[in-house]
Amino acid sequence: MHAAVPELQERRTPMPIPESHFVNGTELKPPFPAGLETAVFGMGCFWGAEKRFWELEGVYTTAAGYAGGSLLHPTYREVCGGDTGHAEVVLVVYDPAVISYEELLRSFWEGHNPTQGFRQGYDIGSQYRSVIITSTDAQLRKAQASRMRHEEQLSLAGHDRITTEIESALPFYYAEEKHQQYLAK
Repeated sequence: MHAAVPELQERRTPMPIPESHFVNGTELKPPFPAGLETAVFGMGCFWGAEKRFWELEGVYTTAAGYAGGSLLHPTYREVCGGDTGHAEVVLVVYDPAVISYEELLRSFWEGHNPTQGFRQGYDIGSQYRSVIITSTDAQLRKAQASRMRHEEQLSLAGHDRITTEIESALPFYYAEEKHQQYLAK
């Protein structure tokens, strides 16, 4: 987690966002139906990452947001300024009876280049870093094991080391309404 920058405005209230998902009509904010679980992934720009996950069978809802920084409820402009320490991330709410956390991890690893550090392609900055934020000890163990397996495969193929961060229980802050399900609008 990064240190707070004093010039930035601390907010106590979340960003206003729509009540429902633009694509599938499910709610964007908790409480979610019983039996569902949450996962948070950062893999570059959240627009494409969110679309990748909402298309998976068993994913109930997704939301674009920020995590891993020092400011409560940051704005896109603040995050892109690089001073808050947040990454662009996607909240994935899923039914583990239909899709496993391991399947979500597979989609995460296949959906971006986890060796690029603070960038994804032409998107450059710490907000585009690769990150997995776990909400349970089981998710943490599975994420760490999947990173080791994926790193072995990349190493054997002659690729760079994985720079993906794995963090536990960091707060998720919703991005502004215009960023929610952006690629479907």
